[in-house]
Amino acid sequence: MLPESIPTVTVRARFLTPDGQPLSGAVTFRAPAQLTFPAADVILGGPVVAQLDAQGQISATLPATDAPGMDPSGWSYTVTEQLAGIPAGRSYQLLLPAEHPVVDLADVAPTDPTKPTYVAVRGDSAYEVALATGFVGTPAQWLASLVGPPGPAGATGATGSRGDTGATGAQGPQGVPGKDGAPGVVQSVNGKSAPSITLTASDVGALPASAAGVTNGVATLGADGKVPAAQLPTGGGGGTVDSVNGKTGAVALVAADVGAEAAGTAVLLTGAQTIAGAKTFSSVPSSNAAPTADTHLARKSYVDALGGGSWLPADHGLLSWAFDPAAGHSAPIYPGSGPVRVTALYLRTPATVARIVWHFGGYAGGLQSGSWAALYNSAGTRVAQTGDLSTAPYEPAEVHTAGGATVSTPLTATYAAPAGLYYVAWRMAYNTSTGDGPMMLVAESSFGSPPNVFGLNPVRRFGSYATGASAAPASITVGSMDNGSNRFWAALA
Repeated sequence: MLPESIPTVTVRARFLTPDGQPLSGAVTFRAPAQLTFPAADVILGGPVVAQLDAQGQISATLPATDAPGMDPSGWSYTVTEQLAGIPAGRSYQLLLPAEHPVVDLADVAPTDPTKPTYVAVRGDSAYEVALATGFVGTPAQWLASLVGPPGPAGATGATGSRGDTGATGAQGPQGVPGKDGAPGVVQSVNGKSAPSITLTASDVGALPASAAGVTNGVATLGADGKVPAAQLPTGGGGGTVDSVNGKTGAVALVAADVGAEAAGTAVLLTGAQTIAGAKTFSSVPSSNAAPTADTHLARKSYVDALGGGSWLPADHGLLSWAFDPAAGHSAPIYPGSGPVRVTALYLRTPATVARIVWHFGGYAGGLQSGSWAALYNSAGTRVAQTGDLSTAPYEPAEVHTAGGATVSTPLTATYAAPAGLYYVAWRMAYNTSTGDGPMMLVAESSFGSPPNVFGLNPVRRFGSYATGASAAPASITVGSMDNGSNRFWAALA
């Protein structure tokens, strides 16, 4: 805050767009030099920058330009407007006399380019001063009061005398001759003198127009700034191209136009390359070398050899099985009428499943309606099922021989199974008094606590549900299976 002994003037302004929106920016007030006020023991320096507020307004309090005892004196502020959206801001000079303590820039800033850039704040007129000192009346009356009474008439002056006319003087000497006039008509053109002169191209160091577009000649430019086609020589590849690979106009060639494969569609014979998307080969890719890393392709013979002497499901025309049937219990077991039996098995590769397979030690028929079989995924969701086992076709059709046989029944629809864990579940209802149900192949499963969960990643390998519905449920709860069931053999084909 300035000392009270220094008179100040408050400058205000508001800046808006033509539609009334506030402008943004700043207005800078700059004195020509540092200002010294000896009486107040103050030295002021630097510009004063007034930022426009949200309403486009500014207010700045500045020392008056006529402050008494100020050094230097007789100066004015340089006002510079820097407003957003107005590339060329105004700059002008401004006097701020102390007699006007509040000034609005709208009243004093120049708007007409023809006006001078020096703007002085208006002071009181002589009429206003007269009113302030006691005069009463209109401006016209005040002007009239300035006219005093007429003074006395002055005396008439004496009439001056007229002198006599002098004698005529002698004639002066002749003046200097003027400069010669402009030259006359042209006497010759390019060395030719004749009443009618015709120049040729060679007279002016130029080639004749007939030389345009001919051998050892020149080419001229057309109105489009290009050499006309008629002036271009024919043959020898110098003319314009008529077509490219049978295409005309604005030609854009693709790989197929030149008998090539598009980038990214061909497999490189050498070098590193990433091949994305499903690929179909007309011939199966093969390799004579054994794989040396997990990411390498392997020959079928190499994979088969990893099985050693063990039998695999594929060796018996199956996709997967619960265990090698040769390792089954010597005596088959009835599954019981009513409970749901479950056997887990694993598909190592994706496969299309069409049938559920069991091995019967003996079967005399007699299944009743409400007998079914279904396939569930690892979450217990049903993904496929058979028809009613009491009427479903079996392969082979006759399975009630004393020696038993491997039998299968079709799913109502084939299932494209991803690789993973699956559960085969079935329910067989029959007359237990006659023992008409099948005797099924089982593995020894008397090991206890529990007998059906193995490994560091435990999987329920088999189990049962004491009460089963008459139709395959949409899902089963794997964790609620009974652990103490027999391990019945099942397979997929």
